[in-house]
Amino acid sequence: MTSDQYRPRWTGPGEPAVDDAGVYETLMRLDEPVHIVGGPYGLGAAAGGRVTADGPHEIVAAVPPLGPERLGSAAFLAAHGIRQAYMSGAMANGIASADMVVAMARAGFLGSYGAAGLLPEAVEKALIRFRDEIPGLGYACNLIHSPSEDRLERSAVELFLAYGVPCVEASAFLKLTPHLVRYRLAGLRAGGPHGVIAANRVIAKISRTETAELFMRPAPEAIVRQLLADGLITEEQARLAPRVPLADDITVEADSGGHTDRRPLPALLPVIMRQRDAIMQETGYPERIRIGAAGGIGTPDAAAAAFTMGADYIVTGSVNQSCLEAGTSPQVKQMLAQAGIADFEMAPAADMFEMGVELQVLRRGTFFPMRAKQLYELYRTYDGIEEIPAEVRERVEKQIFRRPLESVWEETAEYFRRRDPDQLVRAEGHPKRRAALVFRWYLGMASRWAKTGEADRAVDYQIWCGPAMGSFNAWVRGTYLAAPEHRRVADVARQIMTGAAFHQRLAMLRAAGVAFPAGITTRPSPEDTASCDRAVGVGR
Repeated sequence: MTSDQYRPRWTGPGEPAVDDAGVYETLMRLDEPVHIVGGPYGLGAAAGGRVTADGPHEIVAAVPPLGPERLGSAAFLAAHGIRQAYMSGAMANGIASADMVVAMARAGFLGSYGAAGLLPEAVEKALIRFRDEIPGLGYACNLIHSPSEDRLERSAVELFLAYGVPCVEASAFLKLTPHLVRYRLAGLRAGGPHGVIAANRVIAKISRTETAELFMRPAPEAIVRQLLADGLITEEQARLAPRVPLADDITVEADSGGHTDRRPLPALLPVIMRQRDAIMQETGYPERIRIGAAGGIGTPDAAAAAFTMGADYIVTGSVNQSCLEAGTSPQVKQMLAQAGIADFEMAPAADMFEMGVELQVLRRGTFFPMRAKQLYELYRTYDGIEEIPAEVRERVEKQIFRRPLESVWEETAEYFRRRDPDQLVRAEGHPKRRAALVFRWYLGMASRWAKTGEADRAVDYQIWCGPAMGSFNAWVRGTYLAAPEHRRVADVARQIMTGAAFHQRLAMLRAAGVAFPAGITTRPSPEDTASCDRAVGVGR
């Protein structure tokens, strides 16, 4: 028995196995069917369906073509105008940069701009780039729930509407806000095969069933009525609102960087999918709500597992922060490239500090998690800065702030006079609220120092990240992607998706009783894929 690829060698009696140097290359021909054939020489793999025999043989198993573009939901690809069901999620303060979004869009992936935490002028500058550089291509912008900075959320939505942003990635929402609902409803119009067209798409990032339900239901009637009364939506849009869910896509966020409940994806994803199915049956929406998977996805194996569980798309975050296009400093990218799977910890979040909400950050190489927790304990224990014991306050000023707290308050007050004066109004006569703003200064500056690479503050860097970063580093060790200066966001996406398609094919063959040696099951590595690309003239 021979194939167009190679002559298989005998593998001996017992459990079927494939053991040949050419098997991997055959299986990586993802755009062709592959047959596992048994004969007098043992087992072998043949691609393209061209198998000839020089003795008795049989087809033991077969898999169809399965390129990365076949993974996930075709409806997701069509809705967002992309070629592969892969999204780079938003990282706040522009860490998910305009460069990253442009690179992803041009490569056929969906990128989300990290608009959260940025002033309107910075967001507008990025939107002008998207309008001019990627017209007609799919992209998203992050809208983060800002319970303490309502004006920023409102300004972001006004910019998204003004520049025709096609999709918003809504994250960290504890409840629905009029601004988010306004964005969604402002894109509704009558038409299409189902009688309603939703031009403004929403991807909701959630980790709880109660939050998922908010986005799977139509916009709340009370908010719709108020938007109509305020003249922010039309009567037709108010009439169409009950016919569509608030979100087209629901991203199930497991153990991720930044805001996270650290729930395992295999436990959370099926629950949300069953919840979606029940609501779909109840409401009779004309189009299916799609469910994506995020958190802990940093390798082809993890991506393949998510798709096998039924995810319509996958979202990566941490792994993109170490890429060249990420809007953070080279120092941070080097720190991320050295992280292991256990080098992460929870710490207080600046945007929800008073509520005790935490987010996941890098622990290795920085004192930020420990110092942020210390500040939150001071906030909980004392009713204002003035009540902090003198020796404790002196230590905090010397080690953490490196300046008097009164000086920090003066700078904080000046910042909010420009950004959000309502914060100062709320702090008047409330020492505890004033203390929160002072402590939030450190948390906010810690992320800024990391982004700008402030060398003198390296031990205070706040770097939002999760275990996927350590998993990715282990996977690329010894390859060209080990060095952050070689990591490009679209290349990382392509590597993960190509490897995921390969692992999907292996899973199909395993189900048919074919066993593979570890040398095949632990591939592909980035170097493997790069070699295959060079052979067919694909650049990285």
